[in-house]
Formats: sequence, structure tokens, C-alpha cells
Amino acid sequence: MRTISSLTVSLLLTFSLLLGAAGLPAAWGSLEVTQENNRAKLLSYVLRQQLDQHHYSHKVIDDELSKAAFVLFLKQLDFQKRFLIAQDVDQLQPFATRIDNEMARGQIELPKLAETLLETRIKQVRQVATEILTHELQIDGKETLETDPEKLDWCQSLPELKVRWRKILTYQVINTMLVLEDEQKDTKGSDPAKALKSLQEKARGKVAKRFDHFFERLLKDTLRDYYDRYFNAVTRAYDPHTTYLPPQQKEDFEIGMRGSLEGIGATLREEDGFIKVVRIIPGSASSRQGELEAEDIILAVAQGKEEPVDVTDTRLRDAVELIRGPKGTEVRLTVKKADSTRKVIPIIRDVVEIEETFVKSMLLSDPATGRNFGYLKIPSFYRDFSSSFMGRGGRNVTSDVAAALKDLKGQGISGLIIDLRNNGGGALKDAVNVSGLFIDKGPVVQVKSSSGDVQVLRDSDSGVAYDGPLAVLVNRFSASASEIFAAALQDYHRAYIIGSDHTYGKGTVQTILDLDRSVPLKGMDIYKPLGALKITTQKFYRVSGGSTQYKGVEADLIMPDRMRYLKSGEKYIDYSLPWDTVQATSYQPWETVEDLHVDVLKNKSSQRVAASDKFQEIIESSEKAKQRQEETQVTLNLETLRQEQKSNADSETDPLGFHGESDDEDSASNMKTEQDRRRLWQESVRKDPFALEAVSILGDLFPAVIAKPSLQSATSGATSAN
Repeated sequence: MRTISSLTVSLLLTFSLLLGAAGLPAAWGSLEVTQENNRAKLLSYVLRQQLDQHHYSHKVIDDELSKAAFVLFLKQLDFQKRFLIAQDVDQLQPFATRIDNEMARGQIELPKLAETLLETRIKQVRQVATEILTHELQIDGKETLETDPEKLDWCQSLPELKVRWRKILTYQVINTMLVLEDEQKDTKGSDPAKALKSLQEKARGKVAKRFDHFFERLLKDTLRDYYDRYFNAVTRAYDPHTTYLPPQQKEDFEIGMRGSLEGIGATLREEDGFIKVVRIIPGSASSRQGELEAEDIILAVAQGKEEPVDVTDTRLRDAVELIRGPKGTEVRLTVKKADSTRKVIPIIRDVVEIEETFVKSMLLSDPATGRNFGYLKIPSFYRDFSSSFMGRGGRNVTSDVAAALKDLKGQGISGLIIDLRNNGGGALKDAVNVSGLFIDKGPVVQVKSSSGDVQVLRDSDSGVAYDGPLAVLVNRFSASASEIFAAALQDYHRAYIIGSDHTYGKGTVQTILDLDRSVPLKGMDIYKPLGALKITTQKFYRVSGGSTQYKGVEADLIMPDRMRYLKSGEKYIDYSLPWDTVQATSYQPWETVEDLHVDVLKNKSSQRVAASDKFQEIIESSEKAKQRQEETQVTLNLETLRQEQKSNADSETDPLGFHGESDDEDSASNMKTEQDRRRLWQESVRKDPFALEAVSILGDLFPAVIAKPSLQSATSGATSAN
């Protein structure tokens, strides 16, 4: 089917080049039209065909989608409102309802106008910045700088834009002065006024050099780069996981999928002009260093002690080139944390330590009952597909969990905790298979395709590997396959879900379509490579009928969360696919013990949490972080900023880290022997209040015993993911 469609597209395009076929402009083949414009026309046609045929939502490219694409394109151009002024935006605004027409006709004009306007403003701002930084700046006044672009209006004129840049550069200079102060500890005997003046002069020089590189990099963008942003905006208007991958980005994506992770080991995405951390790879350099976290925004990148390079408003591939590097070298990332504080994070580039990515287990004791409980950490739902394809038995999470369960059962555990915090997903096959270790045979997840067909993926093996009490720890970064597993066990009444109020809500499946295959005729080779389309083609649904998309899995017992205020997850992303339902499938729930209803467990847990110093610290830290995030205006006063940074540094004493886990585990990865690393990891788990509270919750189930599955079949209604 896809081959026929591709051939049709190719024939139409070939005929249009020669004759001006109906539906495509006759001017296509004109000598006056550049190769880039022809390539853009080809891409617009191919992308439209692929999106129409394969995207899950079957959205129509109409005025509504055009408006969404325009908003996304404008954000990619200048989200921070540092270059374009109001009259530029007014010139672009008519395209808000024209993108659908441009895509249909192949006459793509918006990127060309955007390039002209933005390049002009970048050159003007560059001159303005150079002028500002040649003069002494006031660093003891009462001015502030608004750092939240959503609260800013477009500047009405160039003079107003100059004022905005004066504030931006003053803030950068003050921050640089504070860094230089730390480096120059010995200033005794010098005249304070002269020392301060010299310090500012040196800081201005550093900022000038940094921004000169920044402007130079921005001005290297080509017309093709603007076309790429345009097509990416169109695809992202379908949903945030549908993206156009230009040839270079396609290559980067394939490198990541092959597991070539030498570097810092973090998944990044470009979002509204910022480079944002999506996920930290288990066992990676970032994971072992411990300070870089999901939702961090990378503002600048430095090679060791060299000057940092600003990466705001730059392409993802440019940022990745700066961040990547040989094993053993240092990269220093200036990041904006989720609570709006800034931090410089040094990371020694390295390859992933494979052992850190695998399942780990240990025993935890409950002092209240004297019982032992198993603790099992699943970093991801991994599977070595390459070995499987070659006929070898590749390592996979299902086999590792089964082996760990056998070992823990041999030690006489009274219950089990499965930790899925920060588990971003993995192989669907293993989400189903691991679920099957805890339930008797039956459905695990429903998968609906773009054609509307619903496939039920089942555990087909009779029996269970473990039938005792079970708790699953989750947080807002538990996603995809993790949510399938947690949702299945929740629907089967097989486990108590404990942790953040909801998981990430990633309930969709993406496929990579090589766009070159859509234009197989030789006449089109001049425009290749075209790149690829990462497109959403399927959606996950629980056995109870509700989707895991958007809402995620809601915990049965909600724990304090230092980042609870953080808007992280599908429900907070522009144009994410909505939550909906399909018909529930028939499944056989586990019977629960009536006198230990979840409300009783909640009561006992809340009493312990209220009496826990560690949990109260987490709650207090959450409130402080929320306040910092809401305070988006920063001071342009050196002394005030110095005191604020000192105060923030003093308050960064949370031993539980971003996700409520001890930093000791990161230190463990740097120990010399596997035995040392495991010992330190076990110590960190024993100090983790979330793991310990899960032990107490399971302990509350005794002396009662969890019953085996009911013999009566049950069908759950299509309800929300509770």
C-alpha cells in the first residue's frame, strides 16, 4: 500500500516538473525557481501525503492546523522575543491561516520572509550588543529583567529592543562577574572601586566574545534551515512526537537508536528556542554525575575551562555537536533548573556503564513487622534486539526480572516493591511479558492503530512468577512501557501504585518513515536526502478501556513530591493527543482483602508521612521551589544577585535529589569495583524514604494475606485511569 502511494507521489511530481500538473504550480520547473524552493515543494507534497495516510489522528491540514503550525514556527524563530519586533510579527501574521494553502500548492513563502526579517534583526542586534558592551554598565540600580518570554510583549521599536538587550547583557555581565569573583579569591589590598571596575571590564569582554560567537552561529542558518523549521512546525501541530527530521537530525536519531551513547548520555529536544533535557540514560555519564535532570534547560555549553557558548535559539544539532566529545573530556553545562535557579554542571564524557542499566534487587526490612520485602529496580524495559535478530539470546528485562524474583523468593520475602521511577519505557514486548510475571494469562494492553483497528496484547502463559503483595513506585518521569505495566497491574488490582500524583502520560507509538523512499524515481535524486518523518501511528489503552495517553497512571497512594509544581507530562505539552477510551476488554482481576481497603492504607501512610522529617523536608523544598519558579523577574543589582545566589546555594541541601532518590547511587557508579558500587547502591536504597514508605505500606497488609485471583471473570468499564 505504501509503495503504491509513494509511486503515485513520484509520478505526480515528475509530471508537474515537466508539464505543470493539476494541483501543483506550473512554475515548478521554471529556471527562476531555485533548487531549494523545488526541494521544499517536493517535501511539502511528500509530507502532506504521509501525514494524511499514516498519522493516528487523521487531522486535516486546514486553517486550525495552520494556526497551530504558525504559533510553533514563530516560537522556533524567536521564542524569547529578543530579535523580532511587533511590525515584523505583523508582517508574518497573515501566514497564520495560509500554511495549509502553502502545503497544498507547494508554494512555500513563509520561511523566506522569516529568514529575511530575522537575519536583518540579528545583524542590528549584534551592532547594538557590541555598542552596549563597550560602555560601563550600571550594576547597582533597581532594574529587573523578565525571564519568562510568555510574560513579555514584542518590542514596539528598535529603541525598545535596545533597552531589552541592555538588560539582557547587564544580567549576563553581573553573572559573569560573580563567576570571576569565585575564581579570583585573593583581592586583598586592592582598591574596591578599581577592582570592581576592572572586574566588570573583564566580564564585559567575556560576554562580548560569547555573544559574538552566538550571533555568528545564528547568521549561519541557511534558507534550508528555515524550511526545516517550517516543516517541523507543521508536523508538530499534529502532536508533539510527530516531527520532521532533516537528514543530519535523522542520522543523529539513528545513532541514538543504535545505542552509540558516548558523551553525556542524555536525551535532548529543541523546544521553543531552548534545548531541554528529556531523559537521563541509566548508567551514563550524566546519571553518574547526578546533577543534570529531566526538564533542565541547557543555556550554554563550555569545553572544560573554555568560555561557554550560548545555545539558546540554536538548532538541536548545533547544541549536540558542542555537547558531544571524546570519552574522558569535560563538558560544562550551564542549565536553568525547573525551579528557575541556574547551575553550572561539569560532566566527564563517557560511555554508558552497561551494568547500571540492568535490573537490580535487594532485601529491605520492615521494623514494624520484622518481615523482609524484596526491592527490584527496573531502569528501563530493555531488550537486545540485535542479538535476537542474529539468532543469539540477547539480554532482556523480562528474563532479568524473572531471575531476580526467583532469588528474592528464595530469601523468603513477604512482599515486593518494583521501582519504576524515571523509567522512560522501552520494548512493548517486555512491558507485556513482565506484566505476565505477576498476573495469570490475560490481556495486558490494547493498541489502536491509525486505521481504527484495536489489537489486544496478551500474556499467554498460565501461572505467575510471584503472587505475593506488590507495590509499584512511580514518578512523573515514568513513561510509555512503564505506564503500560503500572496500568495493567492497577487494573488487575494486582499492585498498589505509589508515588507522584500521575505518571508522564506518553501513550503513543511512533514510526520512522524514510522520505527518500517516497520519491523513488531517478528524476528526484537531485533533491535527496530528504530526511525522515517520525510520525505517531498508534495509541495505547488500558484493559479497562482508558488510554495511558495524556493522563498517565494516577497513583493509589500519592507521596510528597519535591517537583509536584512542575508542569511535566503530556497534559502540559502543546497539541498533545487527548485522553479517550476504547471498549474495555474482558479480564480477571485479583481479589483484594476487604478489611484493608486502599483508604485504610492511605490513612496509615499519611500519618507516617506527617511524622517523617525527611518527607517534611521534601514538602518544604517543594514550596520553596514553587516560589522560585514563580519569581521570573531577576535583579540587575550585583549585590542583590550575589545574596540571592548564596541563599539558593545554601538551600540546595536536599539529600533526596530531584526525583526523591539519594545521590549516593551516583557516587556508587564511580567506585572501582562492582562490589563497592552495589554496596553503596544498597545503602542509598535503605535511606530512600519512598522505598521505606513502600515497605511500611506493604507491612500494613499483615497479618492479612493477599488472596489468589477470583474464578469469576470480570469486565471493567471504560473509566479514567484511576
